[in-house]
Amino acid sequence: MKYPEAKQQFISTWGELGINWGINRTMGHIHALLLISPDALNAEEIMEDLQISRGNANMNLRALMDWGLAYRSSKPGERKDFFSAEKNFWNVFRKTLEKRKIKELNPMLEMIHDISKLELTDKKSEEFKNIIHELDMISSAADKALDKLIQSESNFFLNTFVKVMR
Repeated sequence: MKYPEAKQQFISTWGELGINWGINRTMGHIHALLLISPDALNAEEIMEDLQISRGNANMNLRALMDWGLAYRSSKPGERKDFFSAEKNFWNVFRKTLEKRKIKELNPMLEMIHDISKLELTDKKSEEFKNIIHELDMISSAADKALDKLIQSESNFFLNTFVKVMR
């Protein structure tokens, strides 16, 4: 396989995988392009390479920066902004995990907290409260574990996980 074909396959696959991580396909494509680019790219280069509009490029670059997966920089003598990706995959993993926790786990924990105030009036409400209590225990444990993982400065947890999986 030659570089252009491999590049296209990587960008396409990264975009599809991004959907599972909570980002849209184009955001994944831009992130993939920035990951494999040895130099920072400007918006025009990204638009040309991926055949996307300026608005689409700008919106998704802002989102990547909000996620902490891309950075904006400038070059002396240039008026354009340049963009590069976070290439430390431990940081990419942590930042993605943090955003997913905020979008998915935190709302569930809030809902559980609100519902746990349910007053027991009959067998149905008692069963409901038992299920909510179990869900609260698991969700709270996951929340604490994810917080520790996100705050970790090394990939100790990932290395340990890989060893356990072997």
